[in-house]
Amino acid sequence: MNAPHNPGQPLGYARPTDPRTGAAPRQPERLMTPGQVAALFNVNPKTVTRWAGAGLLGAVRTPGGHRRFRASEVLALLNQNSTTATR
Repeated sequence: MNAPHNPGQPLGYARPTDPRTGAAPRQPERLMTPGQVAALFNVNPKTVTRWAGAGLLGAVRTPGGHRRFRASEVLALLNQNSTTATR
C-alpha cells in the first residue's frame, strides 16, 4: 500500500521513522558554551557558570567535564529577562 503523496515533498521522498516506535527521529538539542551564552546576556562566562550552580540555568556536562547549555533554555531565559526589563 502506497502512502499518499504530500505536495510539499518531492516524489519518492520518505520521511525517516524510528522502526521501534514509528515516530520521526528527534533532532539533537543545540548546545551552547558558557562563552556563547555570556555573549547573549552581555555578561562574563563565569557569571553563566554561577547561574548554572544556582539552578537558574540547566547545564549538561560533556565527557570532558565542560558545561554546555541547551539553546532552548537559554532563549527562554533571555526572553523572560527581556520581558521583565521592559516592564
